[in-house]
Amino acid sequence: MDALAGLLEGPRARGAFLIRACFDPPWSVRVEDRAPLSLMVMLRGEAYIVPESGATVRIGPGDIAIARGPDPYTCADDPATAPRVHCLPGEVCATPDGVLLGGALDLGSRNWGERADGAVSLLIGTYQLRGEISGRLLEALPPLLTLTAGSWDHALLPLLAQEMDREEPGQDVVLDRLLDLIAIQALRAWFSRPEAEAPAWYLALADPVVGRALRLLQDDPAHPWTVASLAAKAGVSRAALARRFTDLVGEPPMAYLTGWRLALCADLLRDTELTIGAIARQVGYGSAFALSSAFKRVYGVSPQEHRAP
Repeated sequence: MDALAGLLEGPRARGAFLIRACFDPPWSVRVEDRAPLSLMVMLRGEAYIVPESGATVRIGPGDIAIARGPDPYTCADDPATAPRVHCLPGEVCATPDGVLLGGALDLGSRNWGERADGAVSLLIGTYQLRGEISGRLLEALPPLLTLTAGSWDHALLPLLAQEMDREEPGQDVVLDRLLDLIAIQALRAWFSRPEAEAPAWYLALADPVVGRALRLLQDDPAHPWTVASLAAKAGVSRAALARRFTDLVGEPPMAYLTGWRLALCADLLRDTELTIGAIARQVGYGSAFALSSAFKRVYGVSPQEHRAP
C-alpha cells in the first residue's frame, strides 16, 4: 500500500456523491458539507472557486480543483455572485434563508442544477469518509488546489462523464472506481510539483532503499519487523537503513511502524466490527492489552472509547 493507496483506503469512494452540476449564469453554490475531499472538474464553461480563506481560482474546461474539508467554499460564475444554494452535510441543499430544496434541482441521470444543457457543466465528486491513514496525506494538501487541463492526465474524464449517464447493475461501483482513478491521477500530478510541499515520507517512497522499506512496513504491518530484518530486505546495513530512513522520513523505522499500525487500528475500529484481539493480530500486536496500551498512549483514549459513536 503506497501513499496514494493509503489515501483511498480512508475516504475511498463508496457510493460517493457524484453529480454533474449544470447552470446558466448568474449562478453560485455555497458548499458547506464538511466532506474530507471533493473533486471538481470543469466539463463546459468556466467557474470561480472562492475558498473560506486564500485566493479565488478560476477553472476552465479540463481543469480540476480539489478541496480539502472541512472548510466551506463557493463555486460561482463570478466571485461577486451571491450564493443561491447552500449544500449542507448529508447531501441536503437549502436556500440562503434555510428553505430545504429537496429534489427541486434534480435533473435526473446524476445531473443537478437548472438545465442539463446549461452553459456550465461541472463534474463534482465528493468523498464522504475520513480515516487515520488517509489523514496523513490529506493533511499535506492545501485547502484548495487546482491543476490546468494540460498539467494532469485526464484521459479517464470522458469515460466517467459517459458512465454517469448509464444505469446498469453495479454502476455505482464503476463510478466509484473511476472517481478514485481520477483522484489518483490528479494527486500524482500535484505532488510532482515543487510548490506541493509533499510530506517527507511521500517523497521517501521514491528512494530505492527507504521506499522499499516503507512499502514492506505498509504492506505487512503484522510482521515482527526489526531494523535488522528490514535492512536485510532492503539490501543495506542496519545502521545505513536507520540513518537514511530517519533522514528522509523524519522518524526512525520502528517509530513509523508504530504510527502506521495504530492508524490501521483506528480505521479498523471505525470500519469493522472486529474484536480488539483480532485487530491486534492484524496490525502486529501480540495481545489486545498491548494494543490498547499503545493506542491510548498515542490517541488519549482506549480502542473501545475510540470506537464508541
